[in-house]
Amino acid sequence: MNSSPTFVPPIADADAEPHVDSRAVVSAQATIGRGCRIASGAVIGAGVVLGPGVSVGPNVVFVESDDAAASTGAALPSHAERGVRIGANATILPGLTLATECWVRPGAVVTRSVPPKAIVDGNPAAIVGYVGTETNASTTPAPVDQRSIDRRSVGAQATPVRGVTVHTFPVVPDLRGSLTVGEFTREIPFAPLRYFMVFGVPNREVRGEHAHRACHQFLICVRGNCAVMADDGERRIEVVLDAPNRGIYLPPMTWGVQYKYSADALLLVFASHPYDSADYVRDYASFVALAHRADR
Repeated sequence: MNSSPTFVPPIADADAEPHVDSRAVVSAQATIGRGCRIASGAVIGAGVVLGPGVSVGPNVVFVESDDAAASTGAALPSHAERGVRIGANATILPGLTLATECWVRPGAVVTRSVPPKAIVDGNPAAIVGYVGTETNASTTPAPVDQRSIDRRSVGAQATPVRGVTVHTFPVVPDLRGSLTVGEFTREIPFAPLRYFMVFGVPNREVRGEHAHRACHQFLICVRGNCAVMADDGERRIEVVLDAPNRGIYLPPMTWGVQYKYSADALLLVFASHPYDSADYVRDYASFVALAHRADR
C-alpha cells in the first residue's frame, strides 16, 4: 500500500458548482456533475461522465476509446459515480465504472471497474482496502504448546459492524498433530446446512461482494490467509483470517467481501441455508437501502 501519496484529492461538495482548473483539458462531450473538482493537467475525454462530487487530481487521464472500439461499443467512455476520488497521475482505461465513493490512489492504472468504496492502487490497479474500514488484525497466538495459548483470547469478539463477531477457538497441540474445534449453535450461532470452499484465487481477485437476506455464514481460512471486509451499511471492518482456529461470523444483511488471498489460501465457508439465488443482494446501493429500511 502506498503510504505517502503525492496527492490526496479532497472530498468535493456535491452541491457546489464544478471547479475545473484552467490547465485541465475537458472535452465538450464530457459530462461534469455538480461539485466536481478537476485539477491542473487532468484530461477528461469525450463521453466521460463524472457524477456529483467527483475529485480528479493533477494529471489524471481518462483514456479515450479508439475509433474502431467505439464503433463496436467494445469500450465505451468511463463513468465515475458520486463522490469518487482520483489521485494524481492516475490513468483510467475506457469502458469502466468507478462506483460510488471509491478511491483511486495516485499513479494507479485502472484496467477494471472499481466497486463502491473500494481503494485501488498499483499497475494494474487492485483493491487494497475499503474507505472507512477499521482493521482487525489477527491476534491468534502461535500454538507451540498448551501453556503458550492465551486463554483470554479464546471466544467471540464483538466488532463495530452490527452482529459480526470474530471467533478464536482453542488449539490442542499434540505430537501427532494439533486440533482445533468449535461447536455450532453454542459458539457459532447457527446450524449449517451447506458448506463451500474457495481456493486457487489470484491475489488481486476479489470474491463475495454481496449480502444475504436470510442466510448466516461463518468463514475460516483453514490454510494460508485472506482478508474479509464486512459492512452493515454504515460501518465497515476488515478482519484478517490467517489461522485455522480463527473465524468470522456474518449474519444476514451483511455485505461481505473476501480479498488479499495468499497463493495457498483455502477458505471454508459454512452457510445456514441451501443455495438460493433469490437470497442474494448483489447491488451495494440496494443493500444500503434495505439495511436502512430494516433499521426503522
